[in-house]
Amino acid sequence: MRRLMFVTGMLVAALVSGGISALAQSEKAAAAPKARTTATASAPVNLNAASVAQLQTLPGVGASTAQRIVEHRQKNGPFKKIEELMNIKGIGEKSFLKLKPLITVAAEKADRAGEQK
Repeated sequence: MRRLMFVTGMLVAALVSGGISALAQSEKAAAAPKARTTATASAPVNLNAASVAQLQTLPGVGASTAQRIVEHRQKNGPFKKIEELMNIKGIGEKSFLKLKPLITVAAEKADRAGEQK
């Protein structure tokens, strides 16, 4: 009888701790930041309008490179062609070739609205 009680107690303890562990895992998953989306050829990132966060969706572009792109745009005006991206520190020809299908330099919406008048 003691053995049966002991085994039953161990089973209950295992089930309870497993439930707590599963609950802790689900809480961690809920608290974890959402995976950022990545740029695609069908939805390219506009270098002239993208925020730092949007630029970070490009492969190999981290926070500091994205910030340099925005600063370059603010200092020098909008990009006229995508190849100008290679003027940014940290983006060489090899990186540019990976980014090329994922970027565009379309005029900003505000500029287009002004042109339509």
